[in-house]
Amino acid sequence: MKLDFSQLNKQSKRSFGDQQAMIKKVMQGKAVNCTECGQPLFLVTPEQSDVPGIACKKGCTHIHLDFS
Repeated sequence: MKLDFSQLNKQSKRSFGDQQAMIKKVMQGKAVNCTECGQPLFLVTPEQSDVPGIACKKGCTHIHLDFS
């Protein structure tokens, strides 16, 4: 029995690319809204929090980033 992971791989690749593009836009200062609540996403720097990344005020989006 041979398993076909091509659809899963395509979805994962697309999702990663979408997330990467969104992170890039936020870090460039462009307005990007959370897909869940519609609130603006913002950059959380290591100086602001122990868990830096991209987040919305409600917390439904929080992407952890490594700033090292």
